[in-house]
Formats: sequence, structure tokens, C-alpha cells
Amino acid sequence: MEPTLRPLTLGEILDRTAQLYRAHFLLLSGIASVYAGALLAMSLIQIGVQVWMQAHQRTGQLVWASVAGVLVMWPVVIVAGGLAVAANNRAVAWLHLGKPASIRGAYISILPRLGRLLWLMTITTVVVWVPFVLLYAGYVAFFLLYIKPQGLMQSGGSADPQKMLLFVSVTLVFLVLLLAALVYAVLMALRYALAVPACVVEDLKARVAIRRSIELSKGARGRIFLLGLLVVAIDAGLVMITQMFFMISIFKHHGQIATATRVLQQVVAFFTNTFVGPIYATGFTLFYYDQRVRKEGFDIEWMMDAAGLGAPEPPIPPAEDAPLADPAPESANE
Repeated sequence: MEPTLRPLTLGEILDRTAQLYRAHFLLLSGIASVYAGALLAMSLIQIGVQVWMQAHQRTGQLVWASVAGVLVMWPVVIVAGGLAVAANNRAVAWLHLGKPASIRGAYISILPRLGRLLWLMTITTVVVWVPFVLLYAGYVAFFLLYIKPQGLMQSGGSADPQKMLLFVSVTLVFLVLLLAALVYAVLMALRYALAVPACVVEDLKARVAIRRSIELSKGARGRIFLLGLLVVAIDAGLVMITQMFFMISIFKHHGQIATATRVLQQVVAFFTNTFVGPIYATGFTLFYYDQRVRKEGFDIEWMMDAAGLGAPEPPIPPAEDAPLADPAPESANE
């Protein structure tokens, strides 16, 4: 596939994303299936542990088992998810420039830089979501310390007006701050949207990739937001369609469903994650290249390199201790 290196509109980027996705579906979905498979495996293990504990009359420990399962699952999911996103970025970068790509090649190119990529994703995640964590922690602490011990009701069964007023006031403030935190998270996420592609393609360190993303994303954050909104809408639509049966079953059985149904639910979620994952990575990688074309003339640089007209390497200076050349012999007439 010939590279499309020119400034693209949002519609053209979406068309290019769909084109790459259709033409290389098995490649891109195969890369994303690593993350989806890790999530499926951890979910099935958790279901198996819960079934075993129920069979051995250890239902009282189910809550602690679920908490432990989440604590074990999240690091695995984060590592696998970060690896899959970076490998998809790598593969899309190759494909966009007309180069061959493979699942194995994409992962091999990423593995030596996994620590750097995870550190990059850790920094951006903390910066984007720390206000949410602090808000929720503060609200939960308020509820546990001031509301839960005596509740909102007085001894006579009527509502305590002072506590009710305090609870409503704090809740309203919490919701307003939550909305502000959401706006902040979106703005910061748009600033960092191109950090992973920059880190993967240019082999940059985490903080350098973040600064690179902030600079490259200027002037394109509105379009990047629309792409992210589209990906969220597609993901939500697929989840709604594929999980509707299971939601109805859970509602009908008051939260209790058969083990086989739970396993089937996770298998369906595996295919949903496999299909949706490449859309995000493909679109954001194309935005990365589009911004480089617009801001740095990357299309001209690429054509010059392809034609062998790139800047020549500087000559190697002679060593300081190298002997000087012999002077030219003097003329015999002198």
C-alpha cells in the first residue's frame, strides 16, 4: 500500500483508518488479541476460583477473593494493554509508510522498550486521572466518617435535617468538582494523545515523548477529540449489542447467572476488545504522522529519503594523533 503523506482532513483520517483496518484486519486484530486474551484468561481464572470456593462452602471469603483477583488482574491487564497499544502503533506506522508488518515483528520491536512505554503510560495516567482518585477518596471518606456511623435518620425514624443538608451540599460540590475533573482529564488526555506513537516511532524516552506530544498535538486537539469520541461510541455500541443478553439475564436472575453464561460473557468480551482495540491505535498513529507532515514537512523528508537524497552523513574527522601528510617535495630548481 502506497503511503499517504500529505495533510489530511478528519474525514480522510477516518477513511484511512477504516482502509488500514479492513486491509490488515487479521494483523491488527491479532496484535490486539494479546491484550484481550490476557483479560479473558484472568477473568476465567477469577470465575474458576469463585466456583471452587462456592463448591467448598467458602462463600464468606468470596469478597476477599474478588478483591485479590482485581489486584492481581490489573497489573497484568495494564502491561498487556500497553504492549498491545504500542505494538499496534508500530504496525500501523509501518503500514502507513508502505512497509511490511507482522504480529511477531511488531511485538519484537516493542519488547526491548516495554519499561519505557509502561513508564510513559503510568505518567500520563496519573496526571490525567489523579483528580478523580482524590475526589472519590475524599467523598468516600466523608461518607464513612460523617454519614454512615449514625446514618441520615434520627432515632424516631425521621430524617436528620442537619445531616441531610450537609450530605446534599457535599454531594452537589462533589458533582461540580467531578465535572471539572472530567474537563481537565479530557484536556490533558488530548495533550498526551500522541505520546505513545512518538515514543514508538522516534524511540523517545517517556518525558521527551510527552513534550513531543504536547507540541505536535497543538492545532489538532479538536479533531483528536472527535476521533476519541467516535472510538468511545463504537466501543459502547458494541458492548451494548454484545452484552445486552447477559445484562437481561443478570436482571432476570437478580444478579445470579450460571457459570457457563459467565464464561460465554467473557468470551464475547474477548472478541469485542479484539475488534475495537486497533481502531484507537490506528487513528492516533495517523494523527501523529499528519501533524508531522503539517508542522515539519515529514512528507518531503520521506520522499527525499526514499529517493536517496537525504542529507549525507558528516565526514569522520581524523584522529588527533594521526601523522600529518608529508609535505610536497620541493622543486629541484629551487
